[in-house]
Amino acid sequence: MNTSRSIIVGTAGHIDHGKTALVRSLTGVDADRLPEEKRRGITIDIGFADLDLGDVRVGFIDVPGHERFVKNMLAGAHGIDLVLLVIAADESVMPQTREHFDICRLLDVRAGLIVLTKKDLVDEEMLKIVASEAEDLVSGSFLEGAPIVSVSSRTGEGLEELKDHLRQISLRIPSRANNLITRLPVDRAFSMSGFGAVVTGTLTSGEISEEDELELLPNNIQVRVRGLQVHGTKVKRAFAGQRTAVNLVGVDRASIERGMVLAPVGRLHPTQIIDAQVQLLSDAPRALRSRQRVRVHAGAAEILGRAKVLDLTGEIGPGASGFAQLRLEAPIVAVFGDRFIIRSYSPQRTIGGGVIIDAFASKHRARDLTVTSARLANLLTADHARQAELFTEAAGEAGLKTSELIARTGWHDEVAKEAIETAQELGRIVVVGKELFKPSLFEDLKQRVMTDVAAHHAAEPLSRGLSKEILRGRHFSRATPDLFQAIVSDLEKEGALAVEKDIVRQQKHTRELAGADAQLRDRLNEIYREAKLAPPSLNEAFMQAGVSAANRARARQLLQILIDTGIIVSVEGEMFFHQGALNDLIAKLQAYADNKKENRSIDVATFKELAGISRKYAIPLLEYLDRRHVTRREGDRRIIL
Repeated sequence: MNTSRSIIVGTAGHIDHGKTALVRSLTGVDADRLPEEKRRGITIDIGFADLDLGDVRVGFIDVPGHERFVKNMLAGAHGIDLVLLVIAADESVMPQTREHFDICRLLDVRAGLIVLTKKDLVDEEMLKIVASEAEDLVSGSFLEGAPIVSVSSRTGEGLEELKDHLRQISLRIPSRANNLITRLPVDRAFSMSGFGAVVTGTLTSGEISEEDELELLPNNIQVRVRGLQVHGTKVKRAFAGQRTAVNLVGVDRASIERGMVLAPVGRLHPTQIIDAQVQLLSDAPRALRSRQRVRVHAGAAEILGRAKVLDLTGEIGPGASGFAQLRLEAPIVAVFGDRFIIRSYSPQRTIGGGVIIDAFASKHRARDLTVTSARLANLLTADHARQAELFTEAAGEAGLKTSELIARTGWHDEVAKEAIETAQELGRIVVVGKELFKPSLFEDLKQRVMTDVAAHHAAEPLSRGLSKEILRGRHFSRATPDLFQAIVSDLEKEGALAVEKDIVRQQKHTRELAGADAQLRDRLNEIYREAKLAPPSLNEAFMQAGVSAANRARARQLLQILIDTGIIVSVEGEMFFHQGALNDLIAKLQAYADNKKENRSIDVATFKELAGISRKYAIPLLEYLDRRHVTRREGDRRIIL
């Protein structure tokens, strides 16, 4: 396999201007592969061929020029590095020449050259006229000043000059970014006997190796790579920028459609609502308006959808740009920075294109359009750390998972990690586990928790505090448990809160009692201490303490203080024992077991006699001792541990 760099070159131009003949003359490969294409003499679907220029390997994508097959042209145009704008010298610039050129500009193709074909059919004067018209067409664009090469595919004249220009331009094209995860938009699928399903496409980012586990999106079909070919040669690994054929295991041809995307398992996700910057062509027949139905071409996919212009005017005029939300009728796979084309629903005509900013947008309210547009403008020009911050900010209380950031951007793990760490160091995001939150949200939630706990203490001074579940339900219904735990932990570290099992209270909160409250608490304590292992019921305890019916709620709060401090123990329901009595009982059991030496068991009858209690108290006490691991039940007896 030639190790030279790979460049994808797309042909663009009007029908019958000699694109396929040019590719065949350069490469020796007839890119018209369909019988109907052979019969009719026009390119219907995209074709492929390659040319080795020594230190550059060129993969050609030959696209159809007929207006009815522009959608096929778009399926192949998404991955090109440079364009050959083909203009027949005997016809000059035609409608599809303009539309194909507009599409290349909208897809942000940044390099190319102009090829005047059929040189042998015209004289030099005509060639100059056509060259001048071509220069007028590309004036002010990425092709302004590009080489104009006249060729004849029939005689071969000009082909070597064209190859030389191709090589020079190809070597100047920057290498594809290596900071994105693998994506291969499928523009063709077929079956090979003995091998199964094969998909082809331009590997727009990342790399694919034999035996890789991947998935076909948006249908989430998990597959394995059985084999790879680049430029018709079997390889172990394919890299970004290469035309790649992938033999897949785990799927049949019938399940594969053009427009699907091959990607690592679980990294990218389908979407149907996209925020984007849209540029309308100056010759678009009318403005793009909200609720207008359009055809969106993204990658190799074509999807119907409706536009929502994110501007108070509700429209983007011809020649103007603006922000819009595209609500698609079927899912696609897209990430930040992807280019797309918009064509009118009927009649089908290219009217504009744009760049995806937020691939997982939510529907926007009219009153938020100004803020939304400002955020999208910031995202377009921001560095990675700022983008991580802006995506996090939009997620609100729900937070943004690291995996969701990657799905939006297509970044490698290392790129996402660096962006997050930088934003965190700058104080722009708060990281909780694998989730990202806006710092102001984090501080706001801390303040809300503190305010709620303080209000509870003011209303219920005898309460220990608020339960975690109540706090979580009130303030974190949309957030994850990790965020709640992080907020509480932060406040605890700051000395603002204290956490006691499932209760949260202010650090300074105490339940110091005075006067009648202190007297009633002490009386309840005395009643249970004197009762030892035969405690009264709750009502009996309140009667003994002289608690009136109107004061019972207060008495329960005071009893709860005794329970919280461990002085009184709930053994079963409202059966309460004094801790001192329970300690004495445990000591008796241990002494009994020590006397028995080898036989440390006790039955219920012996336990009742030892404790001096009835069965009413014996069974609940034994079960309590089992829970405390003082005893262990074995049949009808207990082993004293």
